[in-house]
Amino acid sequence: MKTTMLAMLKLLGALLVFVGILVGCMVGLLLVIAMVRFPPLLIAVLLACWIFNRLQRNIS
Repeated sequence: MKTTMLAMLKLLGALLVFVGILVGCMVGLLLVIAMVRFPPLLIAVLLACWIFNRLQRNIS
């Protein structure tokens, strides 16, 4: 009984990890598509990355 329950719990955990990875990849792909379709979004993302890089360099 315990081994069956543990096996089902492991399966549920693996399924949740798989779904999480799949959703993360879909969000990344949709973000790339949105940046290609709307150039101001691409400019905003690039500017945010540049500012983040400058802030990291100033801290360390």
